[in-house]
Amino acid sequence: MTKKFVIFGNPVAHSKSPQMQNAGLKYINSDGVYEKHHLEDGNTIKEVFLQNGYSGANITVPHKEFAFANADIVKGIAKEIEAVNTYVIEEGKVVAYNTDAPGFLKAIESFGKVQNVLLLGAGGTAKAISLALKEKNIKVTVLNRSEGKLDFFKNHNITSFSWENFKPEIYDLVVNSTSAGLKDDYLPAPKEIIEPILKNASFAFDCVYGKITPFLALARENNCEIKDGEDMLLYQGVLAFELFTNTKADEKLVEAMRKGLKGE
Repeated sequence: MTKKFVIFGNPVAHSKSPQMQNAGLKYINSDGVYEKHHLEDGNTIKEVFLQNGYSGANITVPHKEFAFANADIVKGIAKEIEAVNTYVIEEGKVVAYNTDAPGFLKAIESFGKVQNVLLLGAGGTAKAISLALKEKNIKVTVLNRSEGKLDFFKNHNITSFSWENFKPEIYDLVVNSTSAGLKDDYLPAPKEIIEPILKNASFAFDCVYGKITPFLALARENNCEIKDGEDMLLYQGVLAFELFTNTKADEKLVEAMRKGLKGE
């Protein structure tokens, strides 16, 4: 039986995960296949995962919290994040992990020492990033359009603001974890809020990958070193691949997956 792996999302047509994961499967001589699955209703995720006989899944927006709620077992930092991006079958159970958190930390290593981060957005990715930074004793502040989604961060003693009550500081790194710029020309927060912050920041990171978003363009205009989400996608994908295939990724496998991601 050929093992089937999948990425669930809405939208999912843009996802480069299949080309990355299939390159990894080919590299280890697996006959497994990795495909896309457009999922409308996040509440059905476990049911759809099992019905289709998938051995493993990645989960992207907007289904990470649904995937957490529906899993049989949640492991590691995902329990605290309350959002997951990876499903695997272990002893007949749907087991969930979050590889976004370690994937993000690996992706920002190239910036060097970062001490104070402003994180834009309050979804599943923001939860993963904020707790990953907190675990590394890096100061993190969350800024979101509305107050409604900030309870999670307040409960974890993470400073958080809505656009209305924001009190800015000087940040080394500004991160966009929202989908602004993915399929539109929006900024993740009003320009009058973001631009003064970017003027004083050194680095800007966007979880959206494969393009210079309006956020990254504005950051570059203000002399920030910029980075899109490709490395985060790569490293979270490598960690998920290890769970899917029970292999330890070496540099050659990572390189094969990077080439797949780039379509080389």
